[in-house]
Amino acid sequence: MKIHTYEKLWLVAAMVLIVGIIATITYGTVGLGIAMVDDQEDTISPNDLGEDERFSDPRVEQVGENEYEAYVIAQTFTYQPNPIEVPENSEVTFYVTSRDVIHSFSLVGTNVNTMVVPGEVASITAEFDEPAEYGVVCNEYCGSGHHDMEGMVYVLPEDEFDLTELSVTADEEVELGDDATFEVTVDNGQLDDLETTIELEVGDETFEEDVTVPGDDTYETTFTVDSAELGEDDHDWTVTVDDHTEQGTLSVVEDLEDDEDDDGGDDDE
Repeated sequence: MKIHTYEKLWLVAAMVLIVGIIATITYGTVGLGIAMVDDQEDTISPNDLGEDERFSDPRVEQVGENEYEAYVIAQTFTYQPNPIEVPENSEVTFYVTSRDVIHSFSLVGTNVNTMVVPGEVASITAEFDEPAEYGVVCNEYCGSGHHDMEGMVYVLPEDEFDLTELSVTADEEVELGDDATFEVTVDNGQLDDLETTIELEVGDETFEEDVTVPGDDTYETTFTVDSAELGEDDHDWTVTVDDHTEQGTLSVVEDLEDDEDDDGGDDDE
């Protein structure tokens, strides 16, 4: 059977078109890394996020050598945590859920792009080889502020990245001659031990303690300061651990105010 030249051209054009459509669909579903929420992760009620060990504290944590997990909550019209910081030369799995309506979690310029559905947990993994900055956007319309819903992922040089957290509980006011206490907690979120120095500066006094915080552990210590050495006044204090700082003010007074209500007694006429 003889096929006319024009028919051959139409057949070739149709085949090219079909191949092009298949390639486009394949790239859109695989190459761009678009992920639909599946049933591999445990479901969670949006009302219980504050009680869930994964999402009660949105964070990045180290789970292996160069392996990290990021627990992220999307809600109108923001992401928590924001920004997200991870180190270079790392593999990061993002676990993302929604507190309210359907969102998406998309890192511009990467294959991280997933729907975020209330009650479901989306997970997607990406590798970050070098320092960079990536914008996070929501591609699902989620309300009037949808266009402002954005975040950032910072990929930091390894020597600039740490998962140290510092918290301090301190007296705000003490009576002259009494001890003032500063309770310091250092959390080491990385797997390697952290060797550092806790430094307290209050008034003209400086106190230091060299510590080693085991990997994925917490160290607690208490500094005790004699208020008589400081003198009656307001004294600014600073606690420093590496690049982390907490500040406050301690008031040393001659006499603490009586907590009893001055008008609490009975008046005799």
